[in-house]
Amino acid sequence: MPTPIEHGLERFIFRSRWLLAPFYVGLVGAIALLLYSFVREFFAFLPVVLHGNGTQVMSGVLTLVDVTLVANLLLIIVFAGYESFVSKIHTGESEDRPEWMGHVSFSDLKIKVISSIVAISGIELLKSFVNIATYTNEQLAWKLGLHITFVVSGVLFAVMDRISHRPR
Repeated sequence: MPTPIEHGLERFIFRSRWLLAPFYVGLVGAIALLLYSFVREFFAFLPVVLHGNGTQVMSGVLTLVDVTLVANLLLIIVFAGYESFVSKIHTGESEDRPEWMGHVSFSDLKIKVISSIVAISGIELLKSFVNIATYTNEQLAWKLGLHITFVVSGVLFAVMDRISHRPR
């Protein structure tokens, strides 16, 4: 049986998880800022659709996709992180509750985050190749190297995850 000091310390440590809640609120604020950025990019994109060439249109669409992927990544981190480390999110019987909510482990979260980073990096790389004339070979090499690093890291995360969850 724990001593009163030990019990008090354990309760204090357990309740300290709520210190993470403001971080998740801040990430929701970051999603709101991304929405502002998305709307600004969208309205700047409208004249490009009407008067730009195919390369400019493709680059504009990829920029919108890029901002959306970053917002999705933040939302995954907020939902899964909050539920994993702070408290369950009670949505009642809402039919809009994503199926994966409440079922994403920390391991799943790592894989989702690295997958999103690889996708975002891929979009950035594709934008670079669409506008290849504006980049030096060295800049393209750095972008490609970073993307390959993210891909390899993602594969290694998945392999480590599979090894750690292999039945003994």
